[in-house]
Amino acid sequence: MISAKLRGVLLCTVLFLASACAAGPAATEEPTSATAPQETSAPAGTPAASPSGDVMTSDNVKHIANMPLTAPFNGEGDLGTDLAFQGDYAYVGNFGGFSIYDISDPTKPQLVSQVSCPAQQNDVTVYEDLLILSIDEPRGGPECDSAEGERKWEGLRIFNVKDKKSPQYVGAVQTDCGSHTHTMVPAGETLYVYVSSPGPEPDSATCPAPHELISIVEIPTKSPASAKVVAKPDIFPERQHSELASGCHDITAYPEKKLAAAACFGDGVLLDISDPVKPKVLQQLTDLENFQIWHSATFNNDGTKVVFSDELGGGGQATCDRNTPATKGANAIYDLVGGKLERRGYFKIPREQQPNENCVAHNGSLIPVDGKDIMVQSWYQGGVSIWDFTDSANPKEIGYFERGPHEGGGIAGSWSAYYYNGYIYSSDMTEGLDVLEITDPLTDPAKQVKMDDFNVQTQKSY
Repeated sequence: MISAKLRGVLLCTVLFLASACAAGPAATEEPTSATAPQETSAPAGTPAASPSGDVMTSDNVKHIANMPLTAPFNGEGDLGTDLAFQGDYAYVGNFGGFSIYDISDPTKPQLVSQVSCPAQQNDVTVYEDLLILSIDEPRGGPECDSAEGERKWEGLRIFNVKDKKSPQYVGAVQTDCGSHTHTMVPAGETLYVYVSSPGPEPDSATCPAPHELISIVEIPTKSPASAKVVAKPDIFPERQHSELASGCHDITAYPEKKLAAAACFGDGVLLDISDPVKPKVLQQLTDLENFQIWHSATFNNDGTKVVFSDELGGGGQATCDRNTPATKGANAIYDLVGGKLERRGYFKIPREQQPNENCVAHNGSLIPVDGKDIMVQSWYQGGVSIWDFTDSANPKEIGYFERGPHEGGGIAGSWSAYYYNGYIYSSDMTEGLDVLEITDPLTDPAKQVKMDDFNVQTQKSY
């Protein structure tokens, strides 16, 4: 979801109803690209979940468990955000802080601890004993008890989570324009973190112009309190194709392949990260017809494809309907051919959502099936979709989970949905942590793959 910093079209944040934003193209606008599919995202009559939050799934998906939001994270504005995993634990971000769950029995998750540390968005990653939070909202200072009053600090907060019952704040790093999302690139005893954030904000003390595209933070794992910004590369100096902001929304690194894919405002970028402090641009992608906000990127396991998503409307609009073209608010699948990315196809969920349901492509991950390219992905109130892009030009959905419209209206739904050691975990903004299981010949081999940890923006081969 897009930061409240961005004005106009990007003011579709969790503080607004979906109907309050008029971002994106008109509902009747058609793709102008000659190669773009002309069908809409869902045929008339496609069934969807009934109102009042009822759950609907495909026959091959089961809803195993739900952990609702609890105090202090059950107040207005305390919305669930991103997920990370390590061993038998799931770490769940929230605008109010973060939670740690014991998932040794995925059918019965147990809450271990909650750390109150309010900020937007509190996207979370975990590396060894360190947990890192992205803070994309000016606060009075780096500590968790700082107020919004003076609005003089934003960036990364660092915690030691060796004791899961009592995580400890160990330090913070201020970054220009804060941290909307962040990406870890481990290098021995040094952890490099790529910080993505939109900007600049001319009237802001924390987001001055000019705004380099990313900040690179160096965290010594043995002395994390000494973390600091070591580089602020402008990864492509040419002006981006966006009137909205500069900067990047999200970067996915694949250290084994020495590659990263950056979803930036106006462009997608393929990077060489052989030297993690000096990323080099291999290719810059622009698609003015079908992309509004390049939101996130996912490599396939072989590193021969990249899926870029478009967060049309910033997450606050109902774009999964028959009036929005299937190429907008969707996933674009690119094959890496001769070192260059070539677009092959698009995927958007085939179930039409209701006009009061914000729905657009959001956070997802690979399901580890050898020889196949399969993803699970969140779509806000469109729920969770499992889809196969092995044939890049003809992707198809193979399973789903969704609820009906959120009671009371407003922004809601699945923020992140990731596969980890046999199960799908979905962080729902208002309903808490959901655990799903898919039983299907295509995905069953993934149950044999065991991961020691999982941070979606730092891909590892399986």
